[in-house]
Amino acid sequence: MGNQKNKLQEDRRRFLKQSVLASASLFVPQFLNGMNFSTPLSNYKGKRLVVIQLSGGNDGLNTLIPYRNDMYYSSRPTVAIKRNEALRINDEYGLNPNMKAFKELYDDGLLSIVSGVGYPNPNRSHFTSMDVWHSASLRETEMNSGWLGRYLDSQCGGCDHIYHALDINDSLHLALRGKLRNGFAAKRPETVRNLTRNRFIQSSADHHGSHDDHHHDHVDYLYKTLVDTRDAAEYLHQQGKIYKSKVRYPNSKVAKDLKQVAELINSGTETQIYYVSHGSFDTHTAQKSRQGRLLKQYADGLRAFLKDLKAGGTLDDTLVMTFSEFGRRVKQNGSNGTDHGAANVLFMAGGSLRKKGLINTQKSALTLENGDLKYNLDFRRVYADVLGNWLQADAQAILGERFQPLGLV
Repeated sequence: MGNQKNKLQEDRRRFLKQSVLASASLFVPQFLNGMNFSTPLSNYKGKRLVVIQLSGGNDGLNTLIPYRNDMYYSSRPTVAIKRNEALRINDEYGLNPNMKAFKELYDDGLLSIVSGVGYPNPNRSHFTSMDVWHSASLRETEMNSGWLGRYLDSQCGGCDHIYHALDINDSLHLALRGKLRNGFAAKRPETVRNLTRNRFIQSSADHHGSHDDHHHDHVDYLYKTLVDTRDAAEYLHQQGKIYKSKVRYPNSKVAKDLKQVAELINSGTETQIYYVSHGSFDTHTAQKSRQGRLLKQYADGLRAFLKDLKAGGTLDDTLVMTFSEFGRRVKQNGSNGTDHGAANVLFMAGGSLRKKGLINTQKSALTLENGDLKYNLDFRRVYADVLGNWLQADAQAILGERFQPLGLV
């Protein structure tokens, strides 16, 4: 028994000794030796998609305000935005007064505001409804991969690099998880870069050495993932040095995230998809002040972001889609807030919009179903537009069925 234990220990030592990549202090399997771990800097010129997730269920009615609708005011005696406060964009609708920057973008022809967006038999659970939006599926059995992850699976150009889709977050959202490929999650690539150069990789190697029952294919996969992570973080860190924004951004998290995205885009980074989240918009209490603050951060950050892209010459090749997992109930609750609802508004921004302004408002003007705004536009029609018309992918194959694109892009 002792001889067998000594042999296993010797085998481990030999494996680790033969697998040292001294240049980066990494432990990797032999099949990775000789691979080119340095990714050259690039100057990508293709289309890009930026997704902004308003987490928690943003209240669409207090975002795009039907300021001439009496039912809106009778349903929300203290939560409704006053008529004289709404930033009017036509004779029926106005924007939240905290979204002056957003109205500027609207007036400049850089926005499409789509109303009545949702899906059949809406779910009021944050988690389930977000899974529906992320997976683009109404069936729980199909909620194990995301619509953008499946786009990565579809052999899109350059998708073999994990940094092709970047999630500015600590963990990867389902939307960017494919069946074969995933995106890359990092709040700050330089932080991941520093970790992969010391503690993270070293501790992972030590953890591996303490187990005898790992199969080599699992080990190979683990270390390939670590190397991919290291290289992605290094590549994004180096790309981020090329362009430094001269635009003044607000001091908010979402603005800082968007600034990082703008610098990577304007640097010619090969990343095609960026994912940013903002919130929480779960305004069950004290809604007007809380939502107003978050909407101002979003609007001000988006204005700075688009200004930055214009300065870098990348505005026309960048599409920004903003969504939330559901809207809020039409009637306010007893805590000066609103509860989970259904249909909502969705925003598209960029320099190449084919349809601008208000979309679908006439059909969705406070049509109710069980106290919720009733959806009349399936969100997957927007996805079909993004996938087919913007990313030039097979939308039907990715979404699993055919949805008529809206023609926004």
